Amino acid sequence: MIALIAAVSAGGVAGTLLRFATSNWVSANWPRHFYLGTLAVNLIGCLLIGLLYGLFLHKPLVPVELRAGLIVGFLGGLTTFSSFSLDTVRLLENGQIPLALGYTGISVFGGLLATWAGLSLTKF
Repeated sequence: MIALIAAVSAGGVAGTLLRFATSNWVSANWPRHFYLGTLAVNLIGCLLIGLLYGLFLHKPLVPVELRAGLIVGFLGGLTTFSSFSLDTVRLLENGQIPLALGYTGISVFGGLLATWAGLSLTKF
């Protein structure tokens, strides 16, 4: 159990730091498009969770610590719905209603599509 907790913790730290670095980089380079960092990590995270889930279905002998460390820890730390929600509210508060609706649609449907695509890549 200690190894599982350590794997999830290490993955979570790595995912969180990558999300933090991505958001900071986007904000520094494109301050008007602050939401793109969250969008990028959420779509990439959705693709990766589908891909990893599919791979782990085909390779059930992968240690549970590695599976949990990557999916629960790393991807749980990398992706974030709360930041997505805050970004959307900020866009709405700034009167950018079409952009907020587009961002919401791309995040939700793009995430679903990316998860499906990642899972589909494992069906060879």
